[in-house]
Amino acid sequence: MKDVLKYRGYIGSVHYAAEDRVFYGKVEGINDLISFEGSTVDDLEDGFQYMVNEHIEDYKKKNIPLERSYKGNLNIRLSPDLHKKAAYNATLKGISLNQYINDAIKKEIESNSALD
Repeated sequence: MKDVLKYRGYIGSVHYAAEDRVFYGKVEGINDLISFEGSTVDDLEDGFQYMVNEHIEDYKKKNIPLERSYKGNLNIRLSPDLHKKAAYNATLKGISLNQYINDAIKKEIESNSALD
């Protein structure tokens, strides 16, 4: 699993800049660009949590709902062979390819408890 930070339903990416000797990341899954950094893991976590809290407070002050960039539309790329097999299996089940992929993603998420 990729290293990420989690706080209040938000995910933060985790990276390391060796040249600068600093950890950095950004809040994922929102339309705003919110980054954070720290020289230690604790500093990085504190910076992430601080920026998430600031983001939430800014939206409360503006009296607008917290935005998320997920609209429900997703373009994916599959190998031709995988595309063919998925379409074939969807047809056998009597469902659309879209529903087949939706069901597969839902099953994967439920089996891995990816979302808290």
